[in-house]
Amino acid sequence: MAHITTSVEYGIHGLLWLVGNDGKALSSREIAEIQGISPSFLAKIFPKLEKAGIVAASEGVRGGYRLGRPADEITFLQIVDAIEGEKPLFDCQEVRERCALFAGEVPGWASSGICAIHAVMKQAEKAMRDVLAAQTLGEVASRFNRKAPGSFFADFKEWAGERQTTRTARTGRPARDGPS
Repeated sequence: MAHITTSVEYGIHGLLWLVGNDGKALSSREIAEIQGISPSFLAKIFPKLEKAGIVAASEGVRGGYRLGRPADEITFLQIVDAIEGEKPLFDCQEVRERCALFAGEVPGWASSGICAIHAVMKQAEKAMRDVLAAQTLGEVASRFNRKAPGSFFADFKEWAGERQTTRTARTGRPARDGPS
């Protein structure tokens, strides 16, 4: 897992909107719009989540994205790995073997075993992955639900419903941007 980019943050926020939409699909444009980001940026994130089975996509006027499984079964680690790929946090360059004092011949004591710095970084990565694996999308959605006033969710459902109605009214035009 390399540096966690903003793609992960926007991906998780997008998934939270799906949790709050009662199983109804949201288009990639709608998910982007509610977050105030470019639809083309979001369109790079959600296919990765679909490939990992985190979301399911459907085409057509009523199409879009839905959660691919219950929110309580989706961990933050699964989301991060889906978006960023399973890359190590630290890429050891074996700097210890380049010491000028070795004059080209690295003694065994200097290169045997795992590098002490690499060992610390692996320990940190394991701790981070363990924490991400322990947190589910459902748990975070529940915390958000306790914090936000009920009127916020009513406003969101009204907003999403209006967009669904607008998409459905365009029955002569199929959706063109993939799941939207």
